[in-house]
Amino acid sequence: MSTKIPVTIEGNLTGDPEHGQADAGRWTRFTVAVNDRRLNENTRLWEDAGTVFHRVVVFNQQASHVAASLRKGDSVVVAGELRFGTYIDKETGNSRETRDIVADNVGASLKFTNVGIDRAPKANGPAATGPVAEPTRYADSSLTR
Repeated sequence: MSTKIPVTIEGNLTGDPEHGQADAGRWTRFTVAVNDRRLNENTRLWEDAGTVFHRVVVFNQQASHVAASLRKGDSVVVAGELRFGTYIDKETGNSRETRDIVADNVGASLKFTNVGIDRAPKANGPAATGPVAEPTRYADSSLTR
């Protein structure tokens, strides 16, 4: 049984996203730097109090969108699930632990900048048919629902 740990982070990409194709589908990996800022009680100025780096992986169509849209330094918001793993270091033979975020959703942050969106066309489907409902009018009133 695995424990799901939902996370949401906001930070900046440390490099351009890497992307590729595997048997399971498309993937994109990138690292997000999350800066902790604190108010210095003496100077009353905000100061950087440390940076935490998070490795993120995203799959399928969203992986293609991330690879095409985001670049080093871009501010992003990532929502997903924290996953832990282990591997053997090839150089030392020691067991190492990993921590990655498997993203459900990645978006450009609008906190400090504007972002343009290219909308994908909707799937072609049958045109809507059927009766058309008129708004409800209440007797002796100008109210319409």
